[in-house]
Amino acid sequence: MTTKGIPSYREGVKKLKAKLSRSLSACALEVFNSDAEELGKEHTSILKLGVGDKAPNFTLLNALHESVNLYAVLRAKRVVLTFYRGTWCPYCNLILSQYQAVLPEIEKAGATLVAISPQTPDASLNITEKNALQFNVLSDNGNMVSKEFTTIHKNPERSLHTMCELGYDYESYNCDEASEIPIPATFIIEKNGTISYAKTEGGDYRNRVEASDIIAALNKG
Repeated sequence: MTTKGIPSYREGVKKLKAKLSRSLSACALEVFNSDAEELGKEHTSILKLGVGDKAPNFTLLNALHESVNLYAVLRAKRVVLTFYRGTWCPYCNLILSQYQAVLPEIEKAGATLVAISPQTPDASLNITEKNALQFNVLSDNGNMVSKEFTTIHKNPERSLHTMCELGYDYESYNCDEASEIPIPATFIIEKNGTISYAKTEGGDYRNRVEASDIIAALNKG
């Protein structure tokens, strides 16, 4: 935790990596880490929208199969919009839990948090229950919304094969069988639809936008 009580992703990921090194075989860990490094080298120009751009409107289903419309939400408050890979990714679970921890600070700043992945609503419900998330987790079938904000790529075959060996039915999580996922990215959208903050930590999915950065951006000026 930081001095202000905001969780540090960098500190959390150190513990996560230690946990993974104990629970995964050296071979499996090498595959995942190697693929993450390669994605970091391959994808350097990631964001499709930046500060000052108008966010496109969308309507997606949340974990309870309810329709959530971006512009309808913006009528009441700003939106912190974050794109993640899926519940099968431990780094996603970590960062979403940390964003949940600062949800009171986000709401205090006049905003709400919305997270998007290509998962089915049922798979999203599992993560909301597991991590006790109190914000909307939306399902983006075919990454139709995600691709307007961030880069989409195919999950590396080696990672998919290793996940299968570990007992993960990857295809059961997603809305389609394309095995495509978004590079994690986070945006702040003002009530008029204008993007005031846009950030990614690169193609290496082990790196994420710190909760403290989001809070600082919300409270700026």
